[in-house]
Amino acid sequence: MEKSDKIYVAGHRGLVGSAIVRNLQAKGYENVIGRTHRELDLTSQAQVRDFFEKERPDVVVLAAAKVGGINANNTTPAEFAYENMQIQCNVIKCCHDFHVKKLLFLGSTCIYPKMAPQPIPEDALLTGPLEETNEAYAIAKIAGLEMCKFYKRQYGDDFISCMPTNLYGPHDNYDLKGSHVLPAMIRKFHEAKVNGASTVELWGTGTPLREFLYVDDMADACVFLLENYSGEQHVNIGTGKEITIKELAETVRRTVGFTGEIVWNSAMPDGTPRKLTDVTKLHGLGWTHKVELEEGVRLAYDWFRENVEAARL
Repeated sequence: MEKSDKIYVAGHRGLVGSAIVRNLQAKGYENVIGRTHRELDLTSQAQVRDFFEKERPDVVVLAAAKVGGINANNTTPAEFAYENMQIQCNVIKCCHDFHVKKLLFLGSTCIYPKMAPQPIPEDALLTGPLEETNEAYAIAKIAGLEMCKFYKRQYGDDFISCMPTNLYGPHDNYDLKGSHVLPAMIRKFHEAKVNGASTVELWGTGTPLREFLYVDDMADACVFLLENYSGEQHVNIGTGKEITIKELAETVRRTVGFTGEIVWNSAMPDGTPRKLTDVTKLHGLGWTHKVELEEGVRLAYDWFRENVEAARL
């Protein structure tokens, strides 16, 4: 990439996209553009083509997606499949048609089989059944990264894909109806502390193992790949470290300062028992994470108080 390239970040206001914009700008890429959903509906083929015809971006980062936690994925799977595939098909096809120099497609580690080998290598893709609670989202993401591979293979397009692990940080979704586990915990513990509650209920048993990556580290890895990688195979982005949900809950509770009891509702689903990425490939390319979980949770809680909680007062 050149510093003068026009870089379109789809989903520039979200958790992932906003972090990538921050990282690009910090590294001297000044011509970074984005569009809100109101300005550009990525599910509309006509709107997407009009945008590419007018703007002619040199580089595209596809970070826009319909996302959510277990509850959202379970209750609206049709929308998760349809809307994500619409977005991907529209943007990827236009990247080819309008001769974009480089495209980075962002997926999710939920693309891997439920019982994938641990840690999960990139070549575990499509080797077994998916986790049922996020199957629709996973299938859509698999379709997107395979499209990138096919365009590279057939036309030589410089389309690459990466698979970030569980992300958290600034601009995360703290709505309990659709949030992921870590921001949901931050909000629950904070509200319990503020309201003087004696208990906080969390879903599942707390036994699953999960890996968490601070979103600004993820963004740094994405820009690193844009600058240094053009391979056909997607690349895992993670820390290579895991923690139980119970241990995560204790970390968040300690950070927030909630002193009450945690009640585990084992009638609710746990999701995949373990999901750790094999980051050997990324490390081999020369990138490793910087922010450890304890520091990242503190940074995320500070952002929540300064932005989400402050906006409610």
